[in-house]
Amino acid sequence: MTTTPFISRKGMTRRSMLGAALAAVPLAAVAGPAWADPAAPAVTRLMLPVPTGPHPVGTVQLHLVDRSRPDDIAGPGHFRELMATVWYPARDVQRYPVAPWMPAGALQAFLADAGFSALVRLGPLTAGHVGAPVRRPGRRLPVVVFSHGAHSHQGDHTIMVQELASHGYAAVTVAHQYDTYTEFPDGRIAVPLRDRQAPTLPGDFAADLRFVLDCVEQLAAGCNPDVDHRELPAGLLGSLDPRRVGAFGWSKGGTATACATLADERIRAGLSLDGPMQMNPPLAGDLDRPFMMMSAVFTRATDPEAATFWSHLRGWRLNIQAQGAVHVSYGDNEALFPQVAKLLGWSGQQLQDVIGTLDPDQAVKIQQAYPLAFFDEHLRHRRGHLLDGPSPAFPAVTFLP
Repeated sequence: MTTTPFISRKGMTRRSMLGAALAAVPLAAVAGPAWADPAAPAVTRLMLPVPTGPHPVGTVQLHLVDRSRPDDIAGPGHFRELMATVWYPARDVQRYPVAPWMPAGALQAFLADAGFSALVRLGPLTAGHVGAPVRRPGRRLPVVVFSHGAHSHQGDHTIMVQELASHGYAAVTVAHQYDTYTEFPDGRIAVPLRDRQAPTLPGDFAADLRFVLDCVEQLAAGCNPDVDHRELPAGLLGSLDPRRVGAFGWSKGGTATACATLADERIRAGLSLDGPMQMNPPLAGDLDRPFMMMSAVFTRATDPEAATFWSHLRGWRLNIQAQGAVHVSYGDNEALFPQVAKLLGWSGQQLQDVIGTLDPDQAVKIQQAYPLAFFDEHLRHRRGHLLDGPSPAFPAVTFLP
């Protein structure tokens, strides 16, 4: 699959623009904790919206190795190595620190690739409290796994992930090695590898998701899949429900979600966020489980692969599109770039060149509401009306026949 980074009319990649914003952040000062040094002076930081669910959010990282998949890039004796992060409803979070949007080392690499120095204290903080105990309701937690896009990272869709966790889901994000920015427990920093031989096709991402589902089953059975045997939050073991599993992803991750859902019946519902559906090998079967597409650029009208995939959906299916959305609209960009625009003094047109004409506040509410409604209906059997048709609360959302 060929991937192209988003380019604005000014010729800057999305990563470069975000890097420029982070580099410009010290121009103003407000109160706020620093990531790397609690004693550092207060600085402005970009902010993510608070999730709307009734529960505080906890989070923990997992270091995973898939010993069924040799890693030829790393060399003999090495196997596919991944970082994953579990987000979940938590309790008693007050004494647990909040997690950064990206690990400090990964953010440093992210900014270095964008051509800026490592201003690691300036990135957003999340709503997730690292290591907080799991809130254990009467029933195990439904699980959703998330796959990021090309040259992206686990945190790129934190708004959606922490929203689901605040409503009682365990959301597991995957850092797809060789196509992401992430940091391993021993301090190694992974960055996207520009190598055609690297295992970064949608099928490779899908294999990662399926392996993570194996790890979900281990957690559900009371076993710790972390290869370093690090301590897990209280209550996490035995709290996940492997019989109620969904998957979602953005861009190439949306294509990977489709591949994994087709291949693995453990995934009961799949959601693609503007996935191009360029599958290799080509689609070779029908899908009878629920699948939803949130389209922006890769629509069925303009993308033959998306239209072909849609024709193979034999179960519950839905395709919506937010008018004015661009490829980056279903993610954290809609919250971060309006802040970037203020910091850098962009005009309204310059902001629209990056995130489209969809109102940013509406975009955030869309990505909080629609994935939750989809997984609630198909994993929890909580039938609402949001997915039935157009809603006056979301006038930009069109239901595509």
